[in-house]
Amino acid sequence: VCDHFKAPVSINSGYRTVTHNKKVGGATYSQHLYGMAADITVRGVEPKKVYAFVDGLMPYTGGVGLYKTFVHVDVRKTKSRWNG
Repeated sequence: VCDHFKAPVSINSGYRTVTHNKKVGGATYSQHLYGMAADITVRGVEPKKVYAFVDGLMPYTGGVGLYKTFVHVDVRKTKSRWNG
């Protein structure tokens, strides 16, 4: 992602404890709880462009969620896409 956009990637949320996940309104079985997810931003790049690129990296697997200010990326075995 860094190489593609030629810009730094910030991880806003990675692994979460159950307590923290509840506090931030995370899903009950969030991939963050297993250390399998990250919410990211790319400096100077709108989230929908990041979403489109990451979606192309994992066309048949992984979770990619588009939010107003960030993109959720996870490495689950099945494909899941959503707008948050």
